[in-house]
Amino acid sequence: MDWQISALVALTAYSTVISILYVRRSRRFKIRLRKALSRNSSKYEATLQAADEARFQAAADEALKLTQTFQKFVPRQFVEHMATTDVDSLELGYAAENDVAIMFCDIRGFAGFSERITPQELMNFLNSYFTRMNDPIHQNRGFIDKFMGDGIMALFDHQGGTSKEKALDAVQAALDLRKALTIYNGHRKNCDYEAINMGIGIHFGQVIMGTVGSEDRMDTTVIGDSVNIASRLEALTPKYQADIIVSAQVLQIIGPGYPIKTRLLDWVRVKGRKAPIEIYEILSHLPEQEQEKKLAVQTKIAAGLACRINQQWDESIAYFETALAISPNDSLVHHHLDVCRIYRSLDLASDWDGALIL
Repeated sequence: MDWQISALVALTAYSTVISILYVRRSRRFKIRLRKALSRNSSKYEATLQAADEARFQAAADEALKLTQTFQKFVPRQFVEHMATTDVDSLELGYAAENDVAIMFCDIRGFAGFSERITPQELMNFLNSYFTRMNDPIHQNRGFIDKFMGDGIMALFDHQGGTSKEKALDAVQAALDLRKALTIYNGHRKNCDYEAINMGIGIHFGQVIMGTVGSEDRMDTTVIGDSVNIASRLEALTPKYQADIIVSAQVLQIIGPGYPIKTRLLDWVRVKGRKAPIEIYEILSHLPEQEQEKKLAVQTKIAAGLACRINQQWDESIAYFETALAISPNDSLVHHHLDVCRIYRSLDLASDWDGALIL
């Protein structure tokens, strides 16, 4: 009997030990299982997170690529200007007024030049030319609004800039464009291509920036009297044999103290505008000797022009003839002499203001 009790006690103890060991092993297994599940869960979550990040990055890259492509057709600065006026998207009919410097740049004699080369050569030339003219504009905080055949229309309206800074940006861009053209013509000469020339017109004033077109075909545009004036000034560059022509408004906004060398050209009324404007030639990019020749007759030209406005023909002609004696080859002096001699023989209206109609 005693041995049975002892055996039972021993069996009970053994079972207890086995149970304790099983429980301990079960706990350790559960802990390992929990850790394993935790690790796998972390890996799973990390995998999902990586997939999301990759998807988001791909979407961001695609959006950036689309934006960069879009900016090739609609200038980034134009869109930024719209954003600052609480416009969330490019909607048809949007319009806002702003004071900007407007520049027009055009290749002289382009029609004859284009007739002498093939269509493919013409496209290659234009792309090469525009690529070189793009940087001087952007480096001076301007942007190209549009290409028009061989012409460029650029605006200077950087965010936070004053009127003076915008006008200075435009003038400096024009000077840098002339430098870029000199370098470009040097490359063309090395390739036995003929040199090209261009005229630049700059005006400062109020414009309307907006969108025009239809719901399925829309374009950005800049319109206004100031745009028309800038375009007309560029068109006058061949007539006055000047590389860069600016309006008096540009120089007035810049003010004194800035080292821009200029000379008065004329008092004109451009097509599409009733009020006459005073126009000036920028000289700072020219060789020093050429600048001196042009400036040597500046006071005589200004005095002769004042007499012309007052219809004092003899006095006006006398001033221009004095200027001619100083600089016989100056085309501007010849221009003013011709104008005075022609207008003196005309029956002018009593309210004639002295402006040359162009």
